[in-house]
Amino acid sequence: MRTRTQRARDQSRSEIVLAQLPPGGRATVVGTLPHTAAAVANRLGQLGFRASAQVDVIRRAPLGDPTIYRVHDTELCLRRREAQLIVVVPEPDP
Repeated sequence: MRTRTQRARDQSRSEIVLAQLPPGGRATVVGTLPHTAAAVANRLGQLGFRASAQVDVIRRAPLGDPTIYRVHDTELCLRRREAQLIVVVPEPDP
């Protein structure tokens, strides 16, 4: 159960899905969307997309799909449909 402080902190974060992050962007993973199938959420976690992991968007294919992400010093390629299931908090631009 979340406390009042955690709820206030959650509301101050601007959460988006990973697919919305532009190339060159960096974010912290919050988790997966609630409607994500358990098997898919588990597999994404095994790949490194779990809470508090740092994710960098390396590059996107010419037609926009798939995209290469770096998580835990590993570059992974995800299709947009999988990236739309991962909730992240983008880091502010320097």
